[in-house]
Amino acid sequence: MTTAFEPVHVAGATLPNRIALAPMTRSRAGQGGIATGLVAEYYTQRASAGLIISEGIQPSVVGQGYPFTPGLHSAEQVAAWREVTDSVHAAGGRIFAQLMHSGRIGHPSLLPDGLVPVAPSAVAAQGQLFTGDGMKDFVTPHELTAAEVRQTVADYAQAARNAIEAGFDGVELHGANGYLIHQFLAPGSNLRTDEWGGPTENRIRFAVEVVKAVAAAIGAERTALRVSPGNTYNDISEPDPQPVYEALIKEIDGLGLAYLHVLEAGPEARETTLALRKQFSGPFVLNPATEGPTDHRALPLIEDGVADLLAFGALFLANPDLPERLRTEGPYNTPDPTTFFGGDARGYTDYPTR
Repeated sequence: MTTAFEPVHVAGATLPNRIALAPMTRSRAGQGGIATGLVAEYYTQRASAGLIISEGIQPSVVGQGYPFTPGLHSAEQVAAWREVTDSVHAAGGRIFAQLMHSGRIGHPSLLPDGLVPVAPSAVAAQGQLFTGDGMKDFVTPHELTAAEVRQTVADYAQAARNAIEAGFDGVELHGANGYLIHQFLAPGSNLRTDEWGGPTENRIRFAVEVVKAVAAAIGAERTALRVSPGNTYNDISEPDPQPVYEALIKEIDGLGLAYLHVLEAGPEARETTLALRKQFSGPFVLNPATEGPTDHRALPLIEDGVADLLAFGALFLANPDLPERLRTEGPYNTPDPTTFFGGDARGYTDYPTR
């Protein structure tokens, strides 16, 4: 029986355990989307994870959806991330950059030069987001032209090259939670009638092309994808998700990717999780939906073969030494939701270890 504390081979490396830090937006980047020394401290504190997956990093200027989030599209951003990855590696950790283009989830006030959020179709998400001017309604996004879709694919590939230059061990593409890749997959946000929309084989095309472009740029063994089938977050509508994701995995499985990361939208998603687990031949990372707190009680998912690695979010946020606390079944620090997004070291780097 395999346990969470046994090694696993991912991206050409042997990870010491099967506990991953899930990607979480923390909004602590400096001016110009620069990762600061505080960001380096945060990730280095969590270097005992088998794998660290960074917060969402925008691959282009227009990909930014929230205040104070970091980028990987300028030389200054690359240099700043190099300090983070060097620190994590010196502490014995391994870290993937999550590339997250927010698509229609954003606001013009966050973007320079008169830019507006972009999406597969000119369909505004219902809801609001926090900006420097307070809460704002989502706007109707600019519908990407066919040429702009291709340029966006290229932007992901260049950001992936930048990630490797910055010292990351690989790249995870954020295809979940209602951001751009997910917007192309979902029929409620993708109303296109060209090669990028309509039937399933067209709606998966953007995700497939981004995965292939990044794999060609940095190697498939350093390329991963995160998905969340049926997740309604950010006003996504996917009435019958499983066939779509099965078609997507069929197209990318033969590439030899680093891993597939599934975020479960709820307990009802487990059937789809098991189907994708069976279909995907590489390492399988699961951010599980659990009835109670996601802590040591989730570890049997590895023992039962449901996943190869488990990704922990808020619990890892509050417990920098989480792998050891999971091993001893606690005790755990309690996360403070009021400090999740933005601010300083409070609720970021000041959670105690044992």
